Amino acid sequence: MSIKVKFSENRLIIMFPYSPELVEKIKTVPGHRWYPQEKVWSIYSTREAVIKFFSVFSKTELEIDDSAIPLVSKYIPLSSWENTIRMFEEDLKLRGYSPETRKAYVGHVKRFARFIGVPPNRTEEKHIKEYLLFLLNKKCSHSFINQTVSALKLFFSRILGKSEIVFNLPRPKREKKLPNVINMEEFWAILKAVKNLKHRAIILLTYSSGLRLSEVVNLKIKDIDVERGLIHIRQAKGRKDRYTVLSQAAWQIINVYINNFAPRDWLFPGANPEQHLSKRSVQKVLEQACLKAGLQKAVSPHTLRHSFATHLLESGTDLRYIQELLGHASTKTTEIYTHVSKHNIEKIESPLDKIVKEQKGTKDILDFL
Repeated sequence: MSIKVKFSENRLIIMFPYSPELVEKIKTVPGHRWYPQEKVWSIYSTREAVIKFFSVFSKTELEIDDSAIPLVSKYIPLSSWENTIRMFEEDLKLRGYSPETRKAYVGHVKRFARFIGVPPNRTEEKHIKEYLLFLLNKKCSHSFINQTVSALKLFFSRILGKSEIVFNLPRPKREKKLPNVINMEEFWAILKAVKNLKHRAIILLTYSSGLRLSEVVNLKIKDIDVERGLIHIRQAKGRKDRYTVLSQAAWQIINVYINNFAPRDWLFPGANPEQHLSKRSVQKVLEQACLKAGLQKAVSPHTLRHSFATHLLESGTDLRYIQELLGHASTKTTEIYTHVSKHNIEKIESPLDKIVKEQKGTKDILDFL
């Protein structure tokens, strides 16, 4: 039996199937409260209550929502794991891993540590497999679990020297999902729903140059090469520089934006001019634009990048050029767009349509019925 924990309005929300034993335990926590309609318990998010809760339920499987992790990390230190996790983070930094990867890998190790509840030197292969099964049962994506495996392998082999417990770790089969793509009509609907000049420039640039979210927010004014019609992407994924195309139509809007907002260094600065706009801000802009445009499908900044690649392929651009523009290390990654492109599929005639056409005097299938 597992207990779900999440954070809401200065309280921890606790959910579990009815059990007299668990009910008695939670009643020992200060500030406990039962909500009969929602069928959940809650406790104050004070140090005393949080520490008491995790002490009482230390032997119970806990599913901690991401919303509760900051609070739990604040009051429930990982004690025996702290030094090794700090060493892991430093090791990742020394090896040149990006800040995003370091944050993700450290997060995986922390979640694992909280789940098993034993010191790192007592961790065994069975604990890791148990955790991976837990993630699968939670319906976590296979890519998330594969990243978890990668993080744990690095941690135990490099920091603790326990390669033997991670050597044979299984990885779930990689999911083959097609990228989400929007058509030009949908893109224009999104663009028209955005009235803010800065936000419109961001969306135009993301789509027209096929940029990742991290790439667009990290752009500096000096990265825009108007004369050559290029954008210099510096130290992107894989620590690689590359150039991608600068749309002349997009530049017209960007130029107006620059003249109006006068950014000094970052092309899209945040509230603090010394820092770039946050990735979450861009995501919110796009979410609100899609709502206003009435789009039903899920659209993210990466959807714009997928659409850029797909539309280039449909217009006849060589796959190798698209690979260079996107910064893919292998054409195999770029080839996924051939599965969503309608360029070749449109030329295929369904056998049903052929049969209907061959019937003399028949205009459509309704004449058969």
